[in-house]
Amino acid sequence: MIENKKIYFASDVHLGAPALRNNREREKLFVRWLDQVKDDAETIYLMGDIFDFWFEYKRAVPRGFTRVLGKIAEITDSGIPVHFFTGNHDIWVFDYLPTEIGVIVHRDIVKTEIKGKKFFLGHGDGLGPFDKNYKLLKKIFTSRFLQWSFARIHPNLSIWLAHKWSGHSRLRDGKVEADSFRGIDKEWLILFAKDELKKEHFDYFVFGHRHWPSNVDLNGKSRYINTGDWVTHFTYAVFDGEKMELKEYYKPKINH
Repeated sequence: MIENKKIYFASDVHLGAPALRNNREREKLFVRWLDQVKDDAETIYLMGDIFDFWFEYKRAVPRGFTRVLGKIAEITDSGIPVHFFTGNHDIWVFDYLPTEIGVIVHRDIVKTEIKGKKFFLGHGDGLGPFDKNYKLLKKIFTSRFLQWSFARIHPNLSIWLAHKWSGHSRLRDGKVEADSFRGIDKEWLILFAKDELKKEHFDYFVFGHRHWPSNVDLNGKSRYINTGDWVTHFTYAVFDGEKMELKEYYKPKINH
């Protein structure tokens, strides 16, 4: 039995992104990482946008991702909890992943205690008084009527439409959400975290979404962690009960 098990965090793999040409390689790489961390993992948190698009019909799910789905199922079957946060790209996760794969799905932020430390967890999209255009889109995408209407479209057409939409995202040509770190006084999620600290103490704020790996001291007692991505940086965060580290797994020489 392994003592001092660890908590792992990863996000923004964007599996199946039509704008990227290395989806198979990235999936295999992510599966390899999952296979390695399961040996000493207490819990794994997938912080959103694992899939570039996901929509579950009543009797069908998107084609592909069999390697990563199988590996996650193996991990949850072994008794290791896997928490899955919906992101802005895979917001339409319903009951298939929790029922068939065994993940614990979160559709909003989570405030929790891990190994005696207070954590504020979320994908990071739509937090704070920023990104008003996306907040409007999120209200539309979470509409039950829209979801019902979208489900009436044949999967061949609906998934094609979704990929066309994704093709206009910042992933086009290998670009990601963040071209660079904007600075502590300009990063929306850092400003959001600092505002939250005025109301309640947290030891760690952990987000994805921005695609820019960050480990930032907020006030000497709290830290902002962004897990980065598996498009450009191939990074993840790990907490051992004493400290949180941001690590790069492996960066293969593959083209976007």
